[in-house]
Amino acid sequence: MATSEENQELIETIKRPIRHYRIHLWGYGGESAYLKLTKEQYEFWKAKDEEEYDTTLNYMLDESREEVTDVPLEMEFMSDPEDMEGDRYPWYEAPTEFCHQYGVEIGSARLTIDEIESEEYTAKCMDTVVDSKEIQSYLDEIDAESDYTLELINMSVAEGTDDQPDHVLQFYSSEKGTFFEGIFTTVGQFDIKKLKVYTEEFPNGEDVITNISYDGEDIENQGGDTNGKGYSVHMWTNV
Repeated sequence: MATSEENQELIETIKRPIRHYRIHLWGYGGESAYLKLTKEQYEFWKAKDEEEYDTTLNYMLDESREEVTDVPLEMEFMSDPEDMEGDRYPWYEAPTEFCHQYGVEIGSARLTIDEIESEEYTAKCMDTVVDSKEIQSYLDEIDAESDYTLELINMSVAEGTDDQPDHVLQFYSSEKGTFFEGIFTTVGQFDIKKLKVYTEEFPNGEDVITNISYDGEDIENQGGDTNGKGYSVHMWTNV
């Protein structure tokens, strides 16, 4: 026999079978470019940073060669190999990039889902069905209640992470704010058990949310609103 709560849900579904929801995902994260360096470039720029903090960072941001000019041609890794004395590439289009990362770290990500009046971007909120939950612990709890049969978080490894070059440089733009905002439509009320979050582990070891789906359908990310917290450069060797 159906419970009173189940009967009420059935009544609501009959009254409004088609529903629209807006999903927000925010926290700490950012954008990273992972570059391949030669052994000589790695040793050169590591030594430079030991002599003076942020030398490599300043070099990578100096696209027009106005500040960092005393770089031997063989140590240039931000230039066109056929025009080593021309402008340097921007850090997000580096010529030796082997992996690119953008998104919110799953460990800091929070989730809010609102029911809205329509699928229009400016639609008004009618009700909040998930209110600022820490997404990893929230979905893990739901998965545990289902005897770990749901697998609401799908974790994989980003391309290039398992097969990194011997010498790596990461340029990191740290950001805070909303990284994912999208709208999806359902038949019937929202069911958190149909939500699935996809993460990828990147070369620096961070697990970043890269996609979200509901009931097997990807939710389009309509963009977010983040504030930059600063740039940093990190280098390591896999030898």
